[in-house]
Amino acid sequence: MKVILLQDVKGTGKKGELANVSDGYARNFLLPRKLAKEADAQALNELKNAEQSRQHKIAVETAEAKANAEKLEGKVIEMTAKAGQGGKLFGSVTSKEIAALLKQKFGLDIDKRKVIPESDIKAFGTYNCEVKLYTGISANVKVMVKEQEQ
Repeated sequence: MKVILLQDVKGTGKKGELANVSDGYARNFLLPRKLAKEADAQALNELKNAEQSRQHKIAVETAEAKANAEKLEGKVIEMTAKAGQGGKLFGSVTSKEIAALLKQKFGLDIDKRKVIPESDIKAFGTYNCEVKLYTGISANVKVMVKEQEQ
């Protein structure tokens, strides 16, 4: 019997897959527990439409990420920070602060975990930073840290 899995089933398949299982396994285990539904014409059509929708969503997100990467690539972001003697910062510039600057300047809402500085930013200067926008799509920006005017 062909069934469409509604949840991951160990040894059978993952959610949304079409699986060919024995009649008894389907009738006695999968269907009563709502782990699967019978693969009739309507269910197969719904599965096909859901897959097309998912592919379209991925294509749109990828195109948006590429456009954002082109907008960010090679840009220099300036920020100010307080420092003690010798040009050392109080604390460091974090990826959270860089993500906030990207949102402020470019309007991009980027998670702080997706902003990866090349090294710890603990002194004034220019640092390279990688911003991961989507799977396999990233942009490199430069962060210029200047002294805050008193």
